[in-house]
Amino acid sequence: MKGKVFLVGAGPGDPDLLTLKALRLLKTADAVLYDDLVAPEILHLVSPEALLRNVGKRSGSKKITQTEINFLMISLTRAGMSVVRLKSGDPLIFGRGGEEIEAMCDAAIECEVVPGVTAALGAAAAAQIPLTHRHISHALTFVSGHASEENNVLNWRGLAESGATLAIYMPGQDYAEISSRLAEAGLGPDTPCAIIAAASRPDQQIQLTTVAELASICPLPTPALLLVGEVVRLARSAQLSGHDFLTLVGRDSATGNLEEIV
Repeated sequence: MKGKVFLVGAGPGDPDLLTLKALRLLKTADAVLYDDLVAPEILHLVSPEALLRNVGKRSGSKKITQTEINFLMISLTRAGMSVVRLKSGDPLIFGRGGEEIEAMCDAAIECEVVPGVTAALGAAAAAQIPLTHRHISHALTFVSGHASEENNVLNWRGLAESGATLAIYMPGQDYAEISSRLAEAGLGPDTPCAIIAAASRPDQQIQLTTVAELASICPLPTPALLLVGEVVRLARSAQLSGHDFLTLVGRDSATGNLEEIV
């Protein structure tokens, strides 16, 4: 029998945000290996006959190593099983999907990727923040607040100077450090920020702040994502609350400078 591995994105948490293909695979897979951040409501969609195993790593705590996860996928697939490797968000954005694809290729295991709604998109939708806007931001950059030790170099100044909206995954429990990095990179203290925790889930939380105020914010529960940039001024909650950073600014087409537009 010939098995197959599917790297499936579970989205930010709301089961209604699953793709139809992801839902079909959850109902038909022989085995589902899932991460800690996958919502329980999504796991309830897995066939009761399927092998269901938590292989998550969270906040530095490892129940199982990546090498062991790869070995488990290979072993189950070689036994003829259809294996879903279920990841929060999208498998190929800060989800080690690339490493697992490499491992499957090395083992000559057939592998398919089923994309999911990544955290930045789910968080932006929850807060009704447009990640790009023709008058404000023409670029979007995904950044990890946590990187491997051998690849822990990030050009924060370059990110700040780009004018792109920053979507910072895994901002951690010390917002003061990120606040300091953003300020040192050249972002103004009034640059708006939004922290969105548990986007699309029943316990969702949204906190609007600025680069200067970010350091004093009590960290929200994980999973959380930090959005930084002028587009945050358009957050629906800011408009409803009359938040004091609501004045909208855009970039002058001739000078590239930020100017008030409303």
